[in-house]
Amino acid sequence: MKKMIFLASAVLVLNSCVVRTATKVVSGAVNIGYKAVKGTVNGISWAVSKAKGKIDEDRLDGTWKVVGVYKGSFEDFTKDLNPESTFSSECTGGFDQMIFKAKKSKFKPVHCNSDEEDWVKYSLEFGKNPITKEKENYIEYNSNNYISVIDVNSKTMVLEGNLMPKLAFSGAKLYLLEKVK
Repeated sequence: MKKMIFLASAVLVLNSCVVRTATKVVSGAVNIGYKAVKGTVNGISWAVSKAKGKIDEDRLDGTWKVVGVYKGSFEDFTKDLNPESTFSSECTGGFDQMIFKAKKSKFKPVHCNSDEEDWVKYSLEFGKNPITKEKENYIEYNSNNYISVIDVNSKTMVLEGNLMPKLAFSGAKLYLLEKVK
């Protein structure tokens, strides 16, 4: 009889532990899912969330092509119910690209041809961005120009700022880039 009571209490205690742990896992997943915005751009599935700390500069290295442009800020983007954006390049011989050389801290701004633009020195900072007044990762170049780095991984990068002056007048602020090489 004692064994039966002990066994029943042990089952109850273990069951409540499992339920509490499952609740924590589910609520943690909900918090993570809430901060990420998912969508599809030109047939590419992606999820965008703001980086939670300093981004390693080596992640920027490589050639990136612009695949999506959103007319609005990242804050507007997170509130948008249908954030899919479209972008049609005006490049006839290739695609709009941006090249980073992290070891030399220089990049070529968005351009169509690799011979077109000059290299620009930059520094990747983590702190209070002078433009947005928020603590974030940002690129500073030409002494007072800033581009916010929302996030970057091995396949995609999301930047906010004046990357393409020809689109800035139409309200374009958020850019999705896909790594080429």
